[in-house]
Amino acid sequence: MTEAAQPASPDESPLLKFELMQSDDYSKYLLHSRKEILFILRAMRDKGALITVYFNQGNDFLLTTLIDIVDDGALLFDPGGSAEMNRKAAASDKLVFIATHEKVKIQFTLNRLRATVHGGRDALRGDVPDALLRLQRREYYRLTAPVANPLKCSIPVKLADGSQTLVATTVIDISGGGLAMMAPPEGVEFETDHLFENCRIDLPDVGTLNATLRVRSIFEVTLRSGARVKRSGCQFVDLPAHMTTLIQRYIIRVERERKARESGMR
Repeated sequence: MTEAAQPASPDESPLLKFELMQSDDYSKYLLHSRKEILFILRAMRDKGALITVYFNQGNDFLLTTLIDIVDDGALLFDPGGSAEMNRKAAASDKLVFIATHEKVKIQFTLNRLRATVHGGRDALRGDVPDALLRLQRREYYRLTAPVANPLKCSIPVKLADGSQTLVATTVIDISGGGLAMMAPPEGVEFETDHLFENCRIDLPDVGTLNATLRVRSIFEVTLRSGARVKRSGCQFVDLPAHMTTLIQRYIIRVERERKARESGMR
């Protein structure tokens, strides 16, 4: 097994994913029962689930699989294809394991991996984690915003000089749980975990959405033109039920119009 030639994409940031385990918003997905954790790990072992292991503060990674769980509860992983990465992993004091099992994100951390031999083959050995995040992310239908009639989100932001202004940015997609949008231009104080109150989005023919947004991720993408732009994923915080209803009505309306166009009715 060999590592990828390039690092994980910015929107797959291991640091951001690790922060999910520290967030109360995701506490209901965090397992602490050793029995439940072992059940999931055994299923991953049996399916040969591919696992990405991040270390050195997320700057290095290797690809592995869980090859066995021995009687005392120790985990045995297949070494990566690079001896140098294996050495660095064994020298690290915090490693973040991320995988997808049955379309569910799995994440856990270990404080140590040790080089060992199992069944006559090299392996990396670690303890069963104390906690495991099992996260079903798609709780809401996510609508890609129309290009012809784009959504704009107005955000009260603080500038680098301490003054405040209102920034309008384009919404890329939206759901009942949050949205993705183009990140504001340089000079705007806009970072991961920032909270922005009184944000407004005009939903055509539906109404005005007023919401508090928490920035969950910021990543850079390359457009087909070659231009590089920053995008941001944001979560709605304590969104009132009537505002959620507005989003649902908007999504239904847009989807109905799309289906009508595709069927040639319009």
